[in-house]
Amino acid sequence: MISKMLRRARDFENKYLPYTVSELPKFHVTGGIGWINDPNGFAPYKGEYHLFFQYYPYDTKWGPMHWGHVKTTDFIRWERLPAALAPDAEYDQDGCFSGSSVELPDGRQLLMYTGVRTVRRRNGMIESFQTQCIAVGDGVDYEKHANNPVIDASSLPEGGSVHDFRDPKIWRENDRYYAVIGNRCKDGSGTILLYESEDAVSWKYVSIVSSCHNQYGRMWECPDLFALDGKDVLLVSPQEMEAIGLEFHPGNANVCLIGSLDKRINHLVRESVQAIDYGLDFYAPQTLLTEDGRRVMIAWMQNWETSFSKVQELRFFGQMTLPRELSLKEGRLIQNPVRELEKYRGIKNEYHNVLINGETSLRSINGRYLDMTVTVRPGNENNIYKWFRLYVAKDGEHFTFIRFRPETGTIKVDRTHSGFPHDIVNVREFPINSRNGILKLRIIMDRYSLEIFVNDGEQAASFVLYTPVEAGSISFSSDGAVLLNVEKYELCID
Repeated sequence: MISKMLRRARDFENKYLPYTVSELPKFHVTGGIGWINDPNGFAPYKGEYHLFFQYYPYDTKWGPMHWGHVKTTDFIRWERLPAALAPDAEYDQDGCFSGSSVELPDGRQLLMYTGVRTVRRRNGMIESFQTQCIAVGDGVDYEKHANNPVIDASSLPEGGSVHDFRDPKIWRENDRYYAVIGNRCKDGSGTILLYESEDAVSWKYVSIVSSCHNQYGRMWECPDLFALDGKDVLLVSPQEMEAIGLEFHPGNANVCLIGSLDKRINHLVRESVQAIDYGLDFYAPQTLLTEDGRRVMIAWMQNWETSFSKVQELRFFGQMTLPRELSLKEGRLIQNPVRELEKYRGIKNEYHNVLINGETSLRSINGRYLDMTVTVRPGNENNIYKWFRLYVAKDGEHFTFIRFRPETGTIKVDRTHSGFPHDIVNVREFPINSRNGILKLRIIMDRYSLEIFVNDGEQAASFVLYTPVEAGSISFSSDGAVLLNVEKYELCID
């Protein structure tokens, strides 16, 4: 049964979505209208891949959270479906927060999410109570379960907080259901809890998978736990992160913990910790396992610190990253664009062994919808270059540049002149695995976004750009001799 609140959201979509088509990216998911943040329910269902997201259709700022809904067969073309959830029950009256989905044995789709209810105390303080809820449906319409909430404060371990208890990631394994959920524990920092169920309705607490102990931020949101290339990987999104060198930047961050899950106590034994994405706009990643065995990840290509800065004339706010294939190499997370993107490559322009020492541009190397690989190596064996820069989304006033210094092995991305109407954080620098001045960059651009993949996916960095779409020039510069290879494809997605 569709509630009045959900019907209102769907009617609003039907009325206004046709007006926003010309504003939207070509192949990055948006809500179409209004606000989106975290990806939710990213999972296969009946031969397709569904993606839900935190959604407020009525404004381009955060509001009472609904779930928007799209689906795809190839991660590039997305079909928009009606809004799936609205905050229309007592236990979720202040928001249907983030969660996940799974296909049930009977062919239905189950959504698991955090229901939020706030209470104002006599002293004026407002407290948020967060519980885990489920809804079941056919891929379009969903009915909230009569037993909601299915996980509440009664199952929290000692010291767990009902005020910070959210973002369940559910999966099915060996005829049982499991879910990892973010929580704040007695020391005030984040912890990831594991729950187990036979029917996805009655749940029991199992263990603490991993805890923060105030080392990597505080509250850990949006956990995702999965096996990858013989290891176990836990993705989390910390709040209140402090900078740690150039690996972790301050604010709302992203962390990948790699190790082995001790099955006796269901605890992750860490072997390494790294950032997932080194850009300014990446949060709340979620993964799925494809039918052909690939682990694919998508995330909110935005950041809470910059979410107030937007182009006023646009009727949507927020977009997702391009889905990425994950793997491990020498103990580090590797990520590259899904291979399906290559099917949408159009005209190819390429150059080989172009010697530059200064600034240059190349004929037909331009545009804002592109898949471009740039390889740089020293042009002088006896005197390595000091720096190399790549400028994109450029006109007489705007540009974004990517600079590589081989001596320090660092990349700096600066979007200061990228069309933002407010003074926000616009510069990010991060270390890479430098190889004698040799660098390979893959650049994906789609209207309002720039995604960078370094050295075949050893690092990724995501950035929102608000440069006018007409600003499509690209140029290269260096201090010292550089040999340059460029392979650029136009991306053709109608």
